[in-house]
Amino acid sequence: MPIGDLSALALAIPDEYKPLAAIGIGAFVLVCLMFFHGLGTHRILVQRQRGEQRLLSGKHHLFAIALLFEWAVFLMLVLHLVEIEVWALTLQCLGLIPRAQDAFFFCANAYTTVGYGVVDLEPHWRNISPMISISGLFTFAWTTSSLVNVVGAHARLLEEREAEE
Repeated sequence: MPIGDLSALALAIPDEYKPLAAIGIGAFVLVCLMFFHGLGTHRILVQRQRGEQRLLSGKHHLFAIALLFEWAVFLMLVLHLVEIEVWALTLQCLGLIPRAQDAFFFCANAYTTVGYGVVDLEPHWRNISPMISISGLFTFAWTTSSLVNVVGAHARLLEEREAEE
């Protein structure tokens, strides 16, 4: 189905059903993004663990230890930015926010629960905003729990390097 058809389909929904459609669409995208976030987080943690094993098998260079940590944090940031972009593309495809930069700005504010912005959805579609926020809350909580493990592993690598010296 071409993008224009999704916009026409969204417009064809009677106004009294649009709030329910917003929740349904939001729930669908949220579940898809949670699956994506889980896969992405798993891949980042596996990659970081492999890097840690490589470092443990040789001499621990402080720069390599720092780079491994920063790379994991950077990839987690990219994962969130991609998820915000998915939300923005969803709103664009539905014709709710036509300009890409406005859609990204709106979704970034909703996803981070900041709520600041000059871009808004029409009243019948506003229910999608809390779904974006819930998505951000879930994924940030997941990332935070993963970061606890990354920070702990980083501290252990630094301790081992100190013990080598």
